[in-house]
Amino acid sequence: MVNLSELKSMSPEAFAYLGAPALAYVKEVKVEGEPAYAVHAADGTAIAIFDNRDYAFAAAKQNDLDAVSVH
Repeated sequence: MVNLSELKSMSPEAFAYLGAPALAYVKEVKVEGEPAYAVHAADGTAIAIFDNRDYAFAAAKQNDLDAVSVH
């Protein structure tokens, strides 16, 4: 188990890889002024964009990723 002081001392790059490659995040974005939902890998790499939040989460699940929502 990782303790809090170890987490605080990690570089941003090392922290991003915690849970990778099984973790993804879904973030609301705008595409040509319209709401969309971007799926990103844990390290911030953009994977896909969907026009529906449920589709974004379903696509992550179909690709064996555990998706979390970020605001």
